[in-house]
Amino acid sequence: MPIKRLFIANRGEIALRIVRAAQALNIETVVAVSDADRDTAAARQADRAIVLGPPSAAKSYLDPRLVVHAARESGCDGLHPGYGFLSERAVLPRLCAEHGIAFVGPEPDVIDALGDKLSARAVAKAAGVPLVPGSECVATAADARREGDRIGYPVLLKASAGGGGRGMVIAHDGDEAEAGFHRASAEAVAAFGDGTLFMERFVPEARHVEVQLMGDGKGRVLHFGERDCSVQRRYQKLIEEAPCAVMPNHLRRQLHESAVALAASLKYRNAGTAEFLYDVQRQEFYFIEVNARIQVEHPVSEMISGFDLVQEQIRIAGGAALSLDQNAVKLTGHAIECRINAEDSRRDFLPSPGRITRWEPPEGPGIRLDSHMSAGAMIPPFYDSMVGKLIVHASTRSDAVAMLADAIDRFVVEGVPTTLPLHRAIISHPDFIANRIDTRWLERVFLPEFERQAA
Repeated sequence: MPIKRLFIANRGEIALRIVRAAQALNIETVVAVSDADRDTAAARQADRAIVLGPPSAAKSYLDPRLVVHAARESGCDGLHPGYGFLSERAVLPRLCAEHGIAFVGPEPDVIDALGDKLSARAVAKAAGVPLVPGSECVATAADARREGDRIGYPVLLKASAGGGGRGMVIAHDGDEAEAGFHRASAEAVAAFGDGTLFMERFVPEARHVEVQLMGDGKGRVLHFGERDCSVQRRYQKLIEEAPCAVMPNHLRRQLHESAVALAASLKYRNAGTAEFLYDVQRQEFYFIEVNARIQVEHPVSEMISGFDLVQEQIRIAGGAALSLDQNAVKLTGHAIECRINAEDSRRDFLPSPGRITRWEPPEGPGIRLDSHMSAGAMIPPFYDSMVGKLIVHASTRSDAVAMLADAIDRFVVEGVPTTLPLHRAIISHPDFIANRIDTRWLERVFLPEFERQAA
């Protein structure tokens, strides 16, 4: 049955994005808020806002039983988790199912299968998707040395339950593999409660490339092209582009086919992203993981496809079939997104909560801003520091870079420092303009130069 009233279990720009998508489908919206978010843009624009609890995320946005109780008591028949928070916790869709609420996302068993990296590797291998040469579970420091010797150094120790760079250590020889095992395992236990590790070959010149997918839950899956997310700091994406301009077309087709085959093998439902490592030197790509939710960077895929992915998510969760076929997905031009955080990039990216006193974003053809901010808005200290995403779309990459530079120059924000000046410096760097970057470029090349200039 089509969803009639949607509960939005998230905050910030993605909550507002979902409110607008649902209202465009004539669906009532109820947004969950903490005490700190009572007066946000999403709370004002939704048909109703429900206070979950105090500012603490653990006592509000991260409590699955509280979230589902609020959805049920407000008469909602659908729930959208957004990204982050509970979006990839299988407990949430299971609770939704118990209470007759349509979950806007994959089935809980699929979330479980993809949430563990070793399990996801097994799924990818069974679907014939290329994997980074590596190991299964590494149980001891001696195993780490033995597997590192077999794979060939350098290698990367990774937490099976991990993400965001936690529980991840590079080793260049056997001694480092043993020491790295203890460090990575301890980090994984502290961050995820699970110290299980595995090992992969470290790719020095790598691109982070991901494919946007949408499935109907019956084995039919569409892709909306790939994104290049190689500008990263501490494994966190700062700038995303679509498409990956350095990838040859024959590899691009293989990448899309691999991602679709992987999702189809699981009868994947709703939106997801298959992430890959692209080895530029070897001209090979390898599966990393699947993010079983809508991604922060989904707007660049929307810009090159002209398709509203969030609306399609909601339709599919309500039982509708995919609204188009692969031949109807026409990808044109080049899009770039920069994540704007309330951080001081000159002070080791120190978060900068506070009140925005002036907010004048750029406007014009090809420019999109996804944000919940405005003049007078308060940035609380309790959550992620992202205040918006600036996206541009042009016919070529060089045109998109120039458009983004102009848009940043015209973007006026006062009251708190933001990362806009950092983004302006990144896209002005000769390496970025020439597209000579990799996942380690920002930390290896750009930031040392940026910090010297600031000194």
